[in-house]
Amino acid sequence: MLVPIYRSQGRLHAVLTRRRDDLRRHAGEISFPGGRQDDDETDLRITALREAEEEIGLPAADVRLVGALQPTPTIATNYAVYPFVGLIEPGHAWTPSPREVASVLEPSLQELRAGYERRRLVRRGVPFTADTYLVGEDLIWGATARMVSDLLERLAPLLDAEAA
Repeated sequence: MLVPIYRSQGRLHAVLTRRRDDLRRHAGEISFPGGRQDDDETDLRITALREAEEEIGLPAADVRLVGALQPTPTIATNYAVYPFVGLIEPGHAWTPSPREVASVLEPSLQELRAGYERRRLVRRGVPFTADTYLVGEDLIWGATARMVSDLLERLAPLLDAEAA
């Protein structure tokens, strides 16, 4: 999975996707671009870059990988997600995959940080409490919220300086 970030007008932003509502898995959810490793891929960084290009039209050559977040499990589908952070330039014209992506979101990390709340959610009839981020109408929860928490924690000194 790729966690694309960029700086614009003095603020760091993340690039996320809203998945289509008619998908079999994670329908309508907010996530970073990513997907399964192909059989011929020996490096998960290659997978992350390929998936970002397929899902949002972000060329691998436009990404400078700068690190990785903690591997993150998904509860519902039992995947291990390996998120890689990549710096990109602002102003990309996204080309969302019509099969997978409903829209591309570019919240600032400050907006994400401000939208944090532990919320009670219900999934498949089962109530639970989880860390979430609300940006406008977009609710980020689950594995993506855990990745956002990891990212915000690691970048806290930069975000504190931004806010000052």
